Amino acid sequence: MDPLAIKELVYSFQRSRILLTGFELDIFTNIEESGITSKQLAQTLQLNEHACDRLLNALTSLGFLEKQDQLFFNTADSFNFLSKKSPRYQAGLMHSNHLWNTWSHLTEVVKTGTPAHSSEINARGEDWLTAFISAMHDRAIKQAPQQLADIDLSGVKALLDVGGGSGAYSMEFINREPEIKATVFDLPNVVPITNEFIEKEGFGGKIKTYTGNYTKDDLPEGFDLVFLSAVIHSNPLETNQQLIKKCFKALNSNGQIIIQDWIMNNDRTEPTSGAIFSINMLVGTDGGDCFTEKEVTEMLTSAGFKHIQRKELDAGLSQMIAEKI
Repeated sequence: MDPLAIKELVYSFQRSRILLTGFELDIFTNIEESGITSKQLAQTLQLNEHACDRLLNALTSLGFLEKQDQLFFNTADSFNFLSKKSPRYQAGLMHSNHLWNTWSHLTEVVKTGTPAHSSEINARGEDWLTAFISAMHDRAIKQAPQQLADIDLSGVKALLDVGGGSGAYSMEFINREPEIKATVFDLPNVVPITNEFIEKEGFGGKIKTYTGNYTKDDLPEGFDLVFLSAVIHSNPLETNQQLIKKCFKALNSNGQIIIQDWIMNNDRTEPTSGAIFSINMLVGTDGGDCFTEKEVTEMLTSAGFKHIQRKELDAGLSQMIAEKI
């Protein structure tokens, strides 16, 4: 790595911040097909005219807008993905904007060990929560077909999707096996959002929801498969130990658990995506982390699970699979 590469990495946040500010201000939604001047947009969104003009010019230079005779236009991609007028609008990007507010406190978090904001998801407000679930849905609905493709579902009649958010993975399980009865377990503030996604994606009546807090409440019982995707990294080790014991209790005999997450090597340096994401947990949660294969294996063994195996997925993710005998 030479000095130029270091500088490019250091300054890369500037491009990200320009795009996130444009997204946060809803610039792309408010640009009509016929174009708009920076003065007109500033008046519409109640922005400083000079500052708005400079932001639009920067977005144009970065390729997110086009400019002709002082009129600004969306590109095809910016309209498709960044405008609320498009059915392909990436609402989940607002979660990335929220992450900016926690990551900017990283230096202080490393000094103190205290996260940048409350770890209670129900305490972060509806805007944060909706953006978070939308971001997770956008990602999961695209990745789930490949991630779940090789899972053996023979004998699986009832599925519990713990911390299932939008229900994206339950949807894919049903796509694979339409007779599976899926239940999404999540927090009181999340379940109404879950139900909205279930209806929106055409799974009304096919997926049940169950409200609870797995740190305090028992899980419902009678399932052949318990699935946890992107759950254990949000919790301290002790919380996960108790959660996996609850998962064991929720399963029928010969049932299986699948934990899908970043599973780290014993040095905690690989995969790189997991090492970076552990910092996201450091700034945003109280004790969340990316755990090693040894740690997850010990959690499963302590709960009573047998035949533990690890399966590698793309993008550094893994599945830890075990059985209740």
